[in-house]
Amino acid sequence: MDLDISVVVPLYNEAESLPELNAWIARVMQQNAFTYEVIYINDGSSDNSWQVIRQLSEADPEHVKGASFRRNYGKSPALNTGFRLAKGRVVITMDADLQDSPDEIPELFRMITADGYDLVSGYKQKRYDPLSKTIPTKLFNATARKVSGIKNLHDFNCGLKAYRHDVVKHIEVYGDMHRYIPYLAKLAGFSRIGEKVVQHQARKYGKTKFGLDRFVNGYLDLATLWFTGKFGKKPMHLFGLLGSLMFFLGFIAVIVVGCMKLYHMHSGHPYILVTDSPYFFISLVLMLLGSQLFLAGFVGELVVRNSPKRNEYEIEETLGENI
Repeated sequence: MDLDISVVVPLYNEAESLPELNAWIARVMQQNAFTYEVIYINDGSSDNSWQVIRQLSEADPEHVKGASFRRNYGKSPALNTGFRLAKGRVVITMDADLQDSPDEIPELFRMITADGYDLVSGYKQKRYDPLSKTIPTKLFNATARKVSGIKNLHDFNCGLKAYRHDVVKHIEVYGDMHRYIPYLAKLAGFSRIGEKVVQHQARKYGKTKFGLDRFVNGYLDLATLWFTGKFGKKPMHLFGLLGSLMFFLGFIAVIVVGCMKLYHMHSGHPYILVTDSPYFFISLVLMLLGSQLFLAGFVGELVVRNSPKRNEYEIEETLGENI
């Protein structure tokens, strides 16, 4: 691993901005005497983005590399592919729309190599986005901080991030999980996560590729990460607890309904059939749901037990010759 920096740039229909971005990155690298590579991941663009990347690589084959998907898969698969290909000691990710400034790279590199961070996330404190985007983003980030426990990050979804090489080789970015890479890193044991205020620039070419549906999907993905991180290896702890609680409440409710009828019969008071009471059916539903949740916990445990990764744990370092 003889490169200082790998810059991973996922892109979709950004042909106009690529030459300017590539020249900007090259200028920053040369000014700071970094050894580097730029890896463009073309996410099935319908314009001539791949042709532009080919031209850039032909003009500078030492530094410019790329990969192209047959169709559009999304940002997470593009980043995961870039992480697999990256060889630098520090991996920088940025968007291709020129809203992320390559001038931030030297300080991000320093924070990883000198300050000892595993991951540094950019924070676009001053944004050039409409209110329809900034307000939901603030709510989204507040929820992500609460759920993930990473209190010092204000912008989880910022595309400009820096990683120690080991981090990108030990996390898997899938689905739409690129929004939660800091959380993925934390779950993988990389807890030294920092933040840097970065310059955000107005989009110069093209239009945004993200709609409001990303906020809905973002919350669902966050719930998935929370569940897998907390109960992924012990699903019975959640389903068994909920199932037992619901079954117990239902069972107690059935006893109460039965005892009330016996009391009224013994006292000579008017009474109704147990099956005419709505509480009886509510009790049965609780018992059935409790049983199903409990069985779901058993099924989850069987799945985990048969998983080939059930006993895979990240070891940071070892001591002793025979280990």
